[in-house]
Amino acid sequence: MVSRVRLATSKDAEALSRLNQEFNGGDKRPSAEIIESLNKSNELIAVAVISDNVVGFGCAQSFQSFCYKELQGEITEMYVKEAARRKGIAASLISCLEENLIARGVKSIKVLTGRGNEAAINTYEHCNYVKDDELLLKKKY
Repeated sequence: MVSRVRLATSKDAEALSRLNQEFNGGDKRPSAEIIESLNKSNELIAVAVISDNVVGFGCAQSFQSFCYKELQGEITEMYVKEAARRKGIAASLISCLEENLIARGVKSIKVLTGRGNEAAINTYEHCNYVKDDELLLKKKY
């Protein structure tokens, strides 16, 4: 089972919609909205493909802040279908996102994941990410 990782195109919209629903739950995002986001957004979306089937995705953003001289990067989402896990796909998605962020001029990339998500934490640490002492606070409206 050989996987290929590449940046998403509009042809991946239906698969991304399905995978996102598996990952985040809720209503399925319409393909048209995903295509619009792919065309207008600064977001990078990488997909992992096995036998012409999209089995995972990762998302990243780059942004500028007056507080930092360099462009900042963040991996915001990562999902691989259960049946395709433990095959190095997440690490390949991370590598693809990193390469594209670096090409944009990003010098530092951060990741936010659940404190108890040991599989994700292990994957990021395997890819040389280091735990930080920051604390996430959020507010819903």
